[in-house]
Amino acid sequence: VMYEKGYGRIVMTTSSSGLYGNFGQSNYGAAKLGVIGFMNTLKIEGEKKNVRVNAIAPIAATRMTENLGIPEEFFKRLKPELVTPAVLYLCSEQAPNGLIIEAGAGHYSKVAIVEAKGAKLGDSVKPEDIEANIAKITDMTNADEFTMGGAASMKIFSA
Repeated sequence: VMYEKGYGRIVMTTSSSGLYGNFGQSNYGAAKLGVIGFMNTLKIEGEKKNVRVNAIAPIAATRMTENLGIPEEFFKRLKPELVTPAVLYLCSEQAPNGLIIEAGAGHYSKVAIVEAKGAKLGDSVKPEDIEANIAKITDMTNADEFTMGGAASMKIFSA
């Protein structure tokens, strides 16, 4: 329907458990990071039809979090209504495409999957070569943020 109308806004909900992991929540974390993979594909597919797809990563006090031992004064600051402005922005006419916003207690930040520049090690690499170059492989200085998988592949081929 959104394609036919040439306009649409989709906001998915992810979680810090999916983005970063959380003890005892492997199934939930896998599902919530899967949402980001889904968003990243839909944002590409919908772009030429003005369908924007984004995600919110809320940090809010809800019934699901009330028994986690969060101090009461902190719990009170995590009002769900402080997540709402980010969701409304992501639904707006001005919405970007493919943005993940973490929102909680009046704080908002972009979350991104980035890739290090890495190291070109040749065609006959051994585990010892990885070990010897691990600092360069994992150096996040000037990390790249790609908008689609093909761009990440092109980085490798151009190296």
